[in-house]
Amino acid sequence: MKKFLFQVLVLTLLFPITSGYSAEGDTYDFAWLDPDKEVYVLQNRKYRKAGRVHAYLGGGKTLSGAFVDGTTLQARIGYFFKEEWGFEGVYAKNSGSENVTAKSVRDNGNGVGSRPFRRITDGYVGGMLLWSPFYSKINTFNTIIYYDWIFGVGYGQLQETNNLNEFQQIGFSGDETLTHNGYMWDIGLMIYINQMMSLRIDVTAFHYKATSPAVNSTEELWNDNFDLSFSFGLNF
Repeated sequence: MKKFLFQVLVLTLLFPITSGYSAEGDTYDFAWLDPDKEVYVLQNRKYRKAGRVHAYLGGGKTLSGAFVDGTTLQARIGYFFKEEWGFEGVYAKNSGSENVTAKSVRDNGNGVGSRPFRRITDGYVGGMLLWSPFYSKINTFNTIIYYDWIFGVGYGQLQETNNLNEFQQIGFSGDETLTHNGYMWDIGLMIYINQMMSLRIDVTAFHYKATSPAVNSTEELWNDNFDLSFSFGLNF
């Protein structure tokens, strides 16, 4: 008798495990609790990206550059040919100026100082391949928030203004504007308002090579620009 009861207990415990797998789109019917409610399994993806064009417009702050405070305005347009894969074009118009740190380096309070080397990003344009393997949802005060993680890698062109001539030519203070090709990557969080409207939070990085500020140097060094942006978009 004890052996029989033990077998029944084991089967009872194992039954939810063996029968608990649910595919995307499955629902559990809790009509016995409330006939108007349905509880969706975690696998359910309510909003879709495949076959849709998206366009975003927003702005934010430049995170890189020890001697520069900068901002960015960004426009994005892209298309997901699969739910996990797509592509996107990015255009950014940046602006910046020397910050308090740079000014304190130039003048330490005694009328003397050093020359801080800085690159101010004017903007960039590029294209990226997008990968969106993760999605999730949060239930907050009976409101479900759906969001997707998006990762992108690509190539583009960046324009920057620097004071390289101030280092290469003694007594010269004019700025120089240069254009560089480089690599881009992006990490984004896409938060759905509904199927058509959504919000994006993105960290966009641009890596490029440019001439070293050392006197008489022709060596090219890697430089980075990081932008944090918030944008509103439509999915068609």
